[in-house]
Amino acid sequence: MVSMDLPETSLPAHGTPREELFADLRARKSADADWRAGRTWSLIYPAGEDVDAVLREAHELYLYENALNPFRFPSLADMEREVVAMTAGLLHAPPGASGSLTSGGTESIMQAIRVARDRAAVESPALVVPRSAHPAFAKGAKYFGLELRQIPLDAALRADVSAAAELIDERTVLVAGSAPNYPHGVVDPIPELAALAASRGIPFHTDACVGGFLLPFLPDAPAFDFRVPGVTTMSADVHKYGYATKGASVLLHRNGDHVLQYQAFLYQDWPGGLYGSLALAGARPAAPIAAAWAVMRYLGVDGYTRLVRRIMATVAKIRAGSTDLGLELLGDPAASVLAFTAPNIMAIGDEMDDRGWHLDRQNDPDALHLMVSPEHDRVVDRFLTDLRDSVDNAGQSRGVQARYS
Repeated sequence: MVSMDLPETSLPAHGTPREELFADLRARKSADADWRAGRTWSLIYPAGEDVDAVLREAHELYLYENALNPFRFPSLADMEREVVAMTAGLLHAPPGASGSLTSGGTESIMQAIRVARDRAAVESPALVVPRSAHPAFAKGAKYFGLELRQIPLDAALRADVSAAAELIDERTVLVAGSAPNYPHGVVDPIPELAALAASRGIPFHTDACVGGFLLPFLPDAPAFDFRVPGVTTMSADVHKYGYATKGASVLLHRNGDHVLQYQAFLYQDWPGGLYGSLALAGARPAAPIAAAWAVMRYLGVDGYTRLVRRIMATVAKIRAGSTDLGLELLGDPAASVLAFTAPNIMAIGDEMDDRGWHLDRQNDPDALHLMVSPEHDRVVDRFLTDLRDSVDNAGQSRGVQARYS
């Protein structure tokens, strides 16, 4: 964990000269992960210089605006609606669906939990999710006062449907599955889980924060979206494989009325006039909205299809190369997320650290975790060469390092 102790720093008495200021910034940044060189396998999703240029220009145009007030900045409200509509079409939302942009997958998931809780209005509500579900579900359960029930995983590392049936009862307000999950990249049995929830009158959420802008462009993707009966809400991150800058995610409701009826916050019992928001935050940065709109319009279906093909070609190389080295692939990943294990996998990770690569660590079992982006095709051969050397030279692990995902 990052220490919360405050440094001994105070506001300077006099302003810092610009040259000195940015020299300090560049020096600090030099210690960060080198994502531009393709050495980082999570957190950042580079798609090329042309996409970077679009994002920079969109950010510059909307650097100062505040998305809290759509009446003062109607262009932001228009772009937000269009991003939501484009995402809804991609995920086959039916007529009458609606949604909103959020700051990221965590907020999208938490809003889905809050809407389900408020809609059900039961005492001691419960949330049923796979053990591999993103921690945002646990966070939402803690913040909104729900019991978290974890569905065990089957041999394929997917949510066990029979076990899920035993966990659902009259206090359950939401069931969820991942498409795909973060730890292993596998897609939960969404049709079976959604049918189970629907048979008991319970909403179902598909967490497609990772896969929402990947799976629609794969011809053999498992069923996961609104074409599946019983799926009532979905989350999809534009700032992951939609290639927008942080933070931009979409929360979609099959029933559009739920956005205003349960998600919106409206308040006027104060002297400041009517206050309304669909988000957990008040003031919201405008730049991510403009960036999401710009990159989706810039790429289009053909652009996203081209980038997914690049990703999957790299994935195929890594899967084959890692298996040849004796590493065990966990599950059968559907797209870009991979996790490998071996008896000395953490020591192999240490060796890769020494070679300048940034791989996430996982446990239960210990594993190295990768999220493949389009630009990784430039470095995959070097990566596999260094991985071979790391496997050959791995000794004792220096200890598990903390990682954030």
